[in-house]
Amino acid sequence: MRTIKVLLFLAVLGLVVFSAWQIGAAVIANMIFQEDIRDLAAQAGTHLGVVIPRSEEQVTQLVIQKAGEHGIELAPAEISVRRTQNGELSTWYLAADYTLPVNLGIASFRLHFTPTSDRRGI
Repeated sequence: MRTIKVLLFLAVLGLVVFSAWQIGAAVIANMIFQEDIRDLAAQAGTHLGVVIPRSEEQVTQLVIQKAGEHGIELAPAEISVRRTQNGELSTWYLAADYTLPVNLGIASFRLHFTPTSDRRGI
């Protein structure tokens, strides 16, 4: 009877660790992606006159590319891109609204994320 309890405990522990790993991986990917969005919105090179300002379509494609680097598949409709001014003084506001599927083997669900370039949330 003791052996069955130990095996059951190990199985439950394994399921908890696996679940935490899956959820943690999605949360960490979102956190890194949010930092990438903030870096893209900053456009430090544009403000220094080193880089030509990008169009909204180019920025959208860059956000999709950065998301793909972290295993996040985004469609252009899931991305918001706004420019506050034109030229070297331009400021970007970037946001994404997406869900990631988390498959735990016996159950699955979706985690919803809304990363943004806005630093007020920190």
